[in-house]
Amino acid sequence: MSMIPSFFGNRRSSFFDPFSLDVWDPLKDLPFPSPSFPRDESSVFVNTRIDWKETPEAHVFKADLPGLRKEEVKVQIEDDRVLQISGERNVEKEDKNDTWHRVERSSGKFMRRFRLPENTKMNQVKASMENGVLTVTVPKEEAVKKPGVKNIEISG
Repeated sequence: MSMIPSFFGNRRSSFFDPFSLDVWDPLKDLPFPSPSFPRDESSVFVNTRIDWKETPEAHVFKADLPGLRKEEVKVQIEDDRVLQISGERNVEKEDKNDTWHRVERSSGKFMRRFRLPENTKMNQVKASMENGVLTVTVPKEEAVKKPGVKNIEISG
């Protein structure tokens, strides 16, 4: 749980999350490119929202990817315990006779990366997609008992 509440909605901030590879950019949601992270046309869809929760059994990631098919999304695990979720939403083909009044849906490539904790079972990751929601489940290893201290009574 984050120690800092979000001021924008009920989402928790991941500012102090040691596993997050996200870099906070205060200008990322503005309609012009941020000077700190210039974007090209192919990266317009980068602000894909992903929730990460930890249960006693697993780490569960949920991403809202409306309009995408599972064939357009890629889930990968790198050797250094990094989960990468990426994909692309293609632009609709335009007809020369159409007049657009508003274009609000984003398109282009996206990629999100998360460093997983050491207690994950990297070879048992599962992913599923239903109704535009991608769910990635990363099982956790059983908690290893730390050696305790046992007092030995001295006789004599």
